[in-house]
Amino acid sequence: MSYLLIGNISALISEECIEPLANARIRIYLPVAEYNSEDLARGIFKDLRQLSERDVQAKAERLLAESKLDERGNFSLGWEDLHLFTEPLEMDICLNSVPGKQSSGQQDWIQYHLSTFVPHWKRSKEKYLAAFAYVVPSDMWSRIREDFGAWVITGMVKHNETYEGLGTYRVEAYNAHNDKLLGWCLSNECGRYKLNFSRKDISGSRLLYIIKDDKTGYNQGPDVYFKVYDQNQLIWSESKDMALQPERRHIPPCTKLNLFIKPPGSEKKAARLTGWFNDFISNTKTKSHYKDLYVM
Repeated sequence: MSYLLIGNISALISEECIEPLANARIRIYLPVAEYNSEDLARGIFKDLRQLSERDVQAKAERLLAESKLDERGNFSLGWEDLHLFTEPLEMDICLNSVPGKQSSGQQDWIQYHLSTFVPHWKRSKEKYLAAFAYVVPSDMWSRIREDFGAWVITGMVKHNETYEGLGTYRVEAYNAHNDKLLGWCLSNECGRYKLNFSRKDISGSRLLYIIKDDKTGYNQGPDVYFKVYDQNQLIWSESKDMALQPERRHIPPCTKLNLFIKPPGSEKKAARLTGWFNDFISNTKTKSHYKDLYVM
């Protein structure tokens, strides 16, 4: 009897933006022990957790199948079994990169445990088919992105009075610490933008460190401010002081920021004076003639 499991794995950046786990690897394992119904009921909602190399090696013999996700996060994997498969399955995700991460040679794969679940198999001729879809919560995806040193900012470019989305503009984000460009992107026709940058973009060739409570660690993120261009023309620029706002300081790897701008309107042409007033200031004729023309 053959089994086919299809599905999709994506990650939530914000409530309005999802990105697929493109080119990740999915691994399906047989369970190491029996699971009670309560464990299985909440298994799909367990947070991802990173597995050590020792953990991965310990479960290698239980590997049932693995496959690669495509650019949209879709996967399809199958295996053969002699009996009706009713056991719970362990599902892991392996990543060696995330969107916005600059490649620096061969990157080791990092494996995360995703879920333990029992697929709802449906028989189709000589094959059993099941589907699985999962969206990684934004807080967990932010932690995973931090592991890879990759940041993403999403949001909309909106008119500051009408709140209408404005596109297509070039959105640039700057690090208030050194005024260096972190990254840029183009907003779409609805004004939505998605901007990626890496830890290297934050600190240049060096890693920035901070000391807090006698503990040393990486800076969690830059303080940011923005500029918006219409092609090559700067149409809106924030004060650097905006980076001092709470939502702009040490931004996490998954951040949503809407930009409210007032794009320059078309230049107003000087009004053309018409009628009797234009005649009055431009006519070189005598006042008496003006009186003859306009006074009854």
